[in-house]
Amino acid sequence: MRKLRVVIAKPGLDGHDRGAKVIARALRDAGMEVIYTGLRQTPEQIVNAALQEDADVVGLSILSGAHNHIAPKLMELLKANGLDDVLVVIGGIIPDVDVPRLHALYVKGVFLPGTPMQEIIDFINGNVRSRV
Repeated sequence: MRKLRVVIAKPGLDGHDRGAKVIARALRDAGMEVIYTGLRQTPEQIVNAALQEDADVVGLSILSGAHNHIAPKLMELLKANGLDDVLVVIGGIIPDVDVPRLHALYVKGVFLPGTPMQEIIDFINGNVRSRV
């Protein structure tokens, strides 16, 4: 069985990627194959990476507050490219009031600062699409 493939992206103009790198390392150490796209990715670039890498999971790290702009566009593009079965998770500075809206867009996991790594790993393993 192949490893889960996770694309980790830093969308928007946010230039702080330490958290994304820490998550990427933790997921790798948990046995996942992780592709980190780097800083300042557009939704189009993230979807292209997910397509090229045959991603099972797309993880966004957003500290800039742009999640309400980026997430709807990303979800629209994933669906348009036949990737609506890819698990999408977001971590970062997300106000509690925005979490229900993200869930309504089918962003399955929203993780705030301080979330234990094992909780994120378990969530991904428990919610990723099933293999055919």
